[in-house]
Amino acid sequence: MSEKRDYYEVLGVQRNASKDQIKDAYRKLALQYHPDRNKETGAEEKFKEISEAYAVLSDDQKRQQYDTLGHSGFDQRYTSEDIFRGADFSSIFRDMGFGDLFRTIFGGGFSSDYEESNVGQDIAYELEITLEEAARGVEKEVDIQRTEKCDTCYGSGAAPGTTANVCSKCNGAGKVQNMRKAGFATFVQVTACPNCRGKGKVINSPCNSCQGSGLMRKRRTITVKIPAGIEDGSQLRLRGEGEMAPNDGLSGDLYVIVHIKQHPEFIREGNDLWYVAILTYPQAALGAEITIPTLEGETLLKVPAGTQVGKVLVLKGKGMPRIRGYGRGDLLVRIGIYVPEKLTAKQRSLLEELAKEFGSDVKSKSRKFRF
Repeated sequence: MSEKRDYYEVLGVQRNASKDQIKDAYRKLALQYHPDRNKETGAEEKFKEISEAYAVLSDDQKRQQYDTLGHSGFDQRYTSEDIFRGADFSSIFRDMGFGDLFRTIFGGGFSSDYEESNVGQDIAYELEITLEEAARGVEKEVDIQRTEKCDTCYGSGAAPGTTANVCSKCNGAGKVQNMRKAGFATFVQVTACPNCRGKGKVINSPCNSCQGSGLMRKRRTITVKIPAGIEDGSQLRLRGEGEMAPNDGLSGDLYVIVHIKQHPEFIREGNDLWYVAILTYPQAALGAEITIPTLEGETLLKVPAGTQVGKVLVLKGKGMPRIRGYGRGDLLVRIGIYVPEKLTAKQRSLLEELAKEFGSDVKSKSRKFRF
């Protein structure tokens, strides 16, 4: 599909639909379009579309981000694998025997809830950097605590000198199938093996260091590469750097959430930077060459004679790098005028003389001025 439809439209529910209403809508559509039941052309693609919609709308966090960002913003943050991660399909297809086909349709990147349970937890880490670091890109080291293989048993869970035995009930598969018939239908339910608790092996002499889990907590220092031009609130995903799962399962991911410190002089707006330059009245009236700070150091800016308050002068290419393209944004300099709170006698005399020189001409111009 070249352009995705709205997820609520796909499931045929209102935007304020409850989770139960979303689940019921998906169940009906899944039974209608599941390739096991519907052999018509396009049924499989329709099944994929409604499954993706359900995976997003059934998850509170994903649904909130989708409602806020829409398809374009949401798709930039979530891969297809992210969308389906942790989605509750087993409770819908339980006793229907659809689990294996669901994996076949979506490929190896997606798995059943049982297999997803053997994926370690993701870790979130919040990192603060300066605007200058965001502009040039930087490498940062972050310290995290996570589960890794036990140093004593190397992840087996068995005490040194002993081994784990293959579970006799599931023959090492870690899961068992229960079949039952109801009329002309045969239903298959796949569950974790109760004998080995899904491990596939039985440990008679557990490791004392990890109590048989095969895992232990460790502190690690991870190097994070932050690209130039990154925006505040962006998430960087480091695959496999999260918590390790037991039984040689997959490790979760590390999500580094980048925050940019407020700069004392610049305000960022997309790829552009804003700066306020305060001039004296003579500088604005006569023109001047002033020094302006940039992210790379100071530069000179020519202010034309007669520059008005609020005028914006542009320094091309002095803003932030474009993270998804070439070049840089601009530095936009808004002009302000310095008005002294106290005047010396000489300053007051000069200003009074200048005011006389302007006379009624100032009034006529002020009448033409538009706010």
